[in-house]
Amino acid sequence: MARYLLHHRHTPDECGVVFTSFKGHDSPLRRRPTLASCHTGGHAIWWTVDADSEEDALRLLPYYVAERTTISRVSEVQIP
Repeated sequence: MARYLLHHRHTPDECGVVFTSFKGHDSPLRRRPTLASCHTGGHAIWWTVDADSEEDALRLLPYYVAERTTISRVSEVQIP
């Protein structure tokens, strides 16, 4: 299983739609804390997820959110 960083961006007027879209999507990401910059004006959300593929990682998000999300495969590193 690989680890992915999902990075979603939206405009201020899309905030409500983004959060509401999760109500109709069964996902383990619901009701789980994550990082977001909406309250500080950045309107981005980041999730770190484990999945078998990029496609599986994006399926954790509602379609509306996934279509506006970039994905990067990541791993932990030790900073000297």
